[in-house]
Amino acid sequence: VQLQASGGGLVQAGGSLRLSCAASGGTFSQNVMGWFPQAPGKEREFGAAITWSGRSTYYADSVKGRFTISRDNAKNTVYLQMNSLKPEDTAVYYCAAKSSGWGLRPSEYEYWGQGTKVTVSS
Repeated sequence: VQLQASGGGLVQAGGSLRLSCAASGGTFSQNVMGWFPQAPGKEREFGAAITWSGRSTYYADSVKGRFTISRDNAKNTVYLQMNSLKPEDTAVYYCAAKSSGWGLRPSEYEYWGQGTKVTVSS
């Protein structure tokens, strides 16, 4: 599975961005998908995940209520709608795929995109 993330950029605090992650190869509709932000000087951490059907989602406490993960299996794409952005959301956001099971740790995900940078100014 190859993943290509896009949609990052510079935004003011309180603004919104929508990240996209397009998948190719493999069987996208069977993968659990996740978004993992990595802030400067910090380890990559869990942000949000969605099951293959899209019926179940899970969010880190830091983004709950502000971010929404969704997927379109017909387009082999997963999205992260980011609202009410804060300076502390500044990070490179990586999308990842997991071929089976459910997981919240980066180490549990097998396939990774190249990341897209999000910068939130105060």
